[in-house]
Amino acid sequence: MAYRGNQSFRLSPVVILIIINLLVFVATLVSPKLVSLLWLWPANFLAQPWTIVTNLFVHGGFGHIIGNMVTLYFFGTYLSGLVGTGRFLAVYFGGGILGNILFLALAYTLGVDYFTPAVGASGAIFALGGALAVMRPRVRVFVFPIPAPLPLWVAVIGGFFILSFLPNIAWQAHLGGLVFGLVAGYFLRRRERYSITRNLGM
Repeated sequence: MAYRGNQSFRLSPVVILIIINLLVFVATLVSPKLVSLLWLWPANFLAQPWTIVTNLFVHGGFGHIIGNMVTLYFFGTYLSGLVGTGRFLAVYFGGGILGNILFLALAYTLGVDYFTPAVGASGAIFALGGALAVMRPRVRVFVFPIPAPLPLWVAVIGGFFILSFLPNIAWQAHLGGLVFGLVAGYFLRRRERYSITRNLGM
């Protein structure tokens, strides 16, 4: 697609992810039975292994998807600008999948949430937040309803503890995503510093 000036129009990967999430959300509203084919349900995972990815695009309500998509837009745009599309997507899906693996592992070993399905992009989004918390910890952000800006690392870690222990929340997915993001952020920050040093000829 092109617009005036012969410059190509391209959607960012963050916007594409948001569009896919919104389309899936609308599809599940129109056809509720679709949810059971996409959510991650430990009791039925072996029969539907694709759900370890597809559940990242399913949300449980308007508040759930709005909160996740707003956070995805800000965290995703920032991280993608720092590390590029490929690494952004690796952090996003890597964190989301690791969070799902932890959710399944605890379900199978401890019986935690064995018969409870998990949906949502929160694990993947916590991975983005974790990476940014390491790479840009002192950047100040506003978190509703707190009137004063907080350091990004405080917002991410505080958000994890507050959100993860609310009722009906898959905290395992949050934890797995956050840990993946923190580790990824460490290596991405080292790579960034190496690139700066090399460019300065040091």
